[in-house]
Amino acid sequence: MQKTEQILGSKPRLGTFDAAFDAWYVYDYFHRDDDPLAFAAVPFSEKGRYKTKGRMFDAQGSPLCAAGLAMSLLFTFTDRTTCLVEHERSKYGCPLFFPEPTRKTCPIRHKNNTKAKKGCTVVMPSSIGARLRYTLDRNSQTYKDLYRQRTAVERINSQAFQLGIERPHLRNGSAIANLNTLIYTLINLRFFHRLRQQHSSAL
Repeated sequence: MQKTEQILGSKPRLGTFDAAFDAWYVYDYFHRDDDPLAFAAVPFSEKGRYKTKGRMFDAQGSPLCAAGLAMSLLFTFTDRTTCLVEHERSKYGCPLFFPEPTRKTCPIRHKNNTKAKKGCTVVMPSSIGARLRYTLDRNSQTYKDLYRQRTAVERINSQAFQLGIERPHLRNGSAIANLNTLIYTLINLRFFHRLRQQHSSAL
């Protein structure tokens, strides 16, 4: 993304990727507190045994347990092992036991609601990107419109691949650059040709 910022001259507001990029740091990169329309459109990947909306959060960003109770923050730590990106993670515990035992019964009588286990716990990145991964509205028209651009780019890449952009039979750098320019020029000409055909048929 640093290379992208150098080319654009600024940090991009929007990004769209396939499910392989469904990671907290992707959502975190595009999030802006002052711009709710800046986001990353990425399909949810059901990893870690969680499904879309598998984790819910309260207004303060604390995860909700299976019973719908806001979990208590126990501590944070720096993680250098579970992810390629070093980051802070937070551990949350059952609010019926932390910060102080309440002697209340779990509303759903969860199996972890015992003195020995002290309720459920969860560990997750502290970043807002970890929450956005679950709360992003992937059914909204805004999301669908942005993600549709990714599929359009994939179609263009497919055409470029068919025209030999991946393995040019050239050795000179300038010649390869010229070939790439010709390939994308041809793709654009094909696109304009289709537009003219559609316009003619509509008349």
